Amino acid sequence: MKNQSIYLSSTNFSPVKPKLERLEHVVAIGGGHGLGRVLSSLNHLGPCLTGIVTTTDNGGSTGRLRDTQDCIAWGDLRKCIQQLVTHPTPASLLLEYRFRGPGELTKHNLGNLMLLALDHMATRPLDAINIIRDMLHVKSLIIPMSESPTHLLAVAADQQHIFGEIEVDKMKSMPHALKLDPPVKATAEAIEAINQAQLIIIGPGSFLTSIMPPLLLPELRQAIANSDAKKIFITNLVAEDSPAGILTEQQLLSWSQRMTNLPAPDAVLIHSAKNKDCEPFYFRDIAQDTARCHDRKKLRQAITNLTEQLLRTATIA
Repeated sequence: MKNQSIYLSSTNFSPVKPKLERLEHVVAIGGGHGLGRVLSSLNHLGPCLTGIVTTTDNGGSTGRLRDTQDCIAWGDLRKCIQQLVTHPTPASLLLEYRFRGPGELTKHNLGNLMLLALDHMATRPLDAINIIRDMLHVKSLIIPMSESPTHLLAVAADQQHIFGEIEVDKMKSMPHALKLDPPVKATAEAIEAINQAQLIIIGPGSFLTSIMPPLLLPELRQAIANSDAKKIFITNLVAEDSPAGILTEQQLLSWSQRMTNLPAPDAVLIHSAKNKDCEPFYFRDIAQDTARCHDRKKLRQAITNLTEQLLRTATIA
């Protein structure tokens, strides 16, 4: 019976939680649908989970607001909040409502407009996000990578400057350099979350325009470098339609390391039901059967198992 105490609670004989659920804090970094998918798969972690969201998008409703209001990109923040809503309500449906028909409001997203309005009423953008989170009963934290407007700027091999996410993704080859224009500071709460994290997840998502922008912030990059947290990079299921789409996982890591001087992640999670693990590359079936996107349950299980493996290896070492 003594050995059973390792696996069972002494009071109610319930199984011991997986190591992922026993971590004090998990941070996921990225943008768009990819980060939202990770956050929704780890939604059970509640306030122990923080999403740090890219704010350099300049397309669609977000881009139009940025052109006229000089604000941060709200679209990816809205998507991540929406992915963390466990029970849809009229309020959460309003967040995704998109105007139709003629006029200035056409194709604008109501959630973007709500966040912008709350930003004007509040002291800072993070206040606006927290108001929406509270309204929708979202427990996990959503933090913009920066609260100051900035755009992505790529420098091509011929030194031509490519401005904005939309144009960067249209480049024919990988940039010689990536920058934020203008340079901005990382949100203080994002740095604090990384300092508290035992696990940091980066990706999936568009490599140049969703994953890289937060890593261009010096304070955020330094916090990751100083962190003892295990780092997992999750790759896309299919090659993206950008210069990054023609590179292998190893080439993407090497390119990113040249841009950021960050060490390689502890693990790279890649979708495959056949390939065998070859550190740091770990292959798991994490895709939906009928769609080209990550399956939430499979992704949650893969992250849980991989975290267990990484922490066990660290303990043995």
